[in-house]
Amino acid sequence: QVRLEESGGGLVQAGDSLRLSCAASGFSFVSYCMGWFRQVPGKEREFVAAISWRSETAYHETSKKERFTISRDNTKNALYLQMNNLKPEDTATYYCAAAKNLTWVAEEYDFWGQGTQVTVSS
Repeated sequence: QVRLEESGGGLVQAGDSLRLSCAASGFSFVSYCMGWFRQVPGKEREFVAAISWRSETAYHETSKKERFTISRDNTKNALYLQMNNLKPEDTATYYCAAAKNLTWVAEEYDFWGQGTQVTVSS
């Protein structure tokens, strides 16, 4: 059974840092590229970052690349998102997802987690 489980979200103040984790199971983790998306109620899911199978390549959404860093550990079947200098507009539910190829298109992802809430107060 495929499972992606996010953790590490919470309530923080502007300027704080958070590290999100995503634990993967039930599929060959190294065979998939991984991504992070976020969503706020009433808006479409937004691409945050993606990383290739063995971390050869990583994409970060342009406006976030100086504050957010995606990484993965294939020995632990784990995906991470380090978020620094958080801003209130970063408040959202953050999702990890798995895709066969490196992409920023949500529809091209095969597996999704349930999400973890990040709330940034001003």
